[in-house]
Amino acid sequence: MPFPAYRAADPVRTYYAFNGVWSFLSALTFTLSMVYYVKDVGLSPLQMVLVGTTLEVACFLFEVPTGIVADLYSRRLSIIIGFTLIGAGFLLQGLVPAFIAILAAQVLWGIGYTFTSGADQAWITDEVGEDRVGRVFVREQQVNLTAKIAGTISAGALGLLSLPLPMILSGVGMVLLALGLAVFMREENFHPTPKAERETFRQMGDTFKHGLAVARRRPVVRTLVLISLISGLSSEAFDRLWSVKILNDFSFPSLFGTSDPAVWFAVLSLIGTFLALTASLVVNKVSPERVNSLHPNGLLALLSGIQLAGVIGFALAGHLWLALAAMWIGTVAGTIAYPVESAWLNRNVDSRSRATVISMVSQSNAIGQVVGGPPLGALAGRTSLRTALVVSGLILTPIPLLYLRLRPDRRTEVPAEPEATAA
Repeated sequence: MPFPAYRAADPVRTYYAFNGVWSFLSALTFTLSMVYYVKDVGLSPLQMVLVGTTLEVACFLFEVPTGIVADLYSRRLSIIIGFTLIGAGFLLQGLVPAFIAILAAQVLWGIGYTFTSGADQAWITDEVGEDRVGRVFVREQQVNLTAKIAGTISAGALGLLSLPLPMILSGVGMVLLALGLAVFMREENFHPTPKAERETFRQMGDTFKHGLAVARRRPVVRTLVLISLISGLSSEAFDRLWSVKILNDFSFPSLFGTSDPAVWFAVLSLIGTFLALTASLVVNKVSPERVNSLHPNGLLALLSGIQLAGVIGFALAGHLWLALAAMWIGTVAGTIAYPVESAWLNRNVDSRSRATVISMVSQSNAIGQVVGGPPLGALAGRTSLRTALVVSGLILTPIPLLYLRLRPDRRTEVPAEPEATAA
């Protein structure tokens, strides 16, 4: 191991810890970021779309290269570099309220995210084994949601003092997290390419080609790449325009003696996160055999159908609480689906190319967002927000069908041992 920890900690606990801290700090940054862009920075709707596009372009360009680095050098090192860059991006965004600075911040934290994307899941899968990782992913999702609740509450409280303050504190926290991982995070079951061989582009090319071959050869991997692309085509517009619809179409009632959007956005995020956490706990408790299924295509088809209905329902709703209910239903479905899909993907790739393949799935989502976001944003300007959001939902229509057409492949799927229910 070329970059040893000074004091190694249990990998599962480390995985829960850094994902929980990441969730807390990201909630500090993102809970009020849209309000900050509009109120403090004064971004126009077009500039807000360009902020999202810049972020996705950075993710698209660096997703696979950073995944290859994680496979050849060290997943642990890749994660540490990633959190450092993310922290720098958060700090820049909060300290300099200007459009150009915010674009630069998206590039920084977007590149940082690609260093962590795929590497964290590949690292924990290697450390604990494929037979245990499904249970770990489910528990990690619950830890993340709990931490997000705490981060959302903190963001709302700090936002009353200053909208950029939560972002600044989040940036400092991310850098400290990276330092903590440098001290405690261990990597014992990953065998990087020897130093004498890794300093060539041929090694990177071979690793990428192997990951691409896996995606082409295995139906589950190939389909998940396509689903990720379709999801990206829809999600960029929805992620940027839902807040605009809420702010433009509805009036907030008084809450705690104020109707300030900063307070309401924190409360809305908190409610959505609480609902998602509750759903994750209940579903895994009531039906663990479906959550941990070796071939969960039926469950994922149902959840993706619910997400589709949530987007269209939100677009068509003429009442604040109906719109929010539709959005939260879609969020809950996505929360339940994420760890199920992650475990399914990891069971269909081997250790050599795991981080690369996972990164390729994320990259396809980034491609979708870059391609789909600007046209839907232009559609919103030429017609209406409602039209653009409805089209965004209709784009998701093929996803349930893609899940349903998948059949178990005994040659590639690795049977998992029975897992205890994660409470």
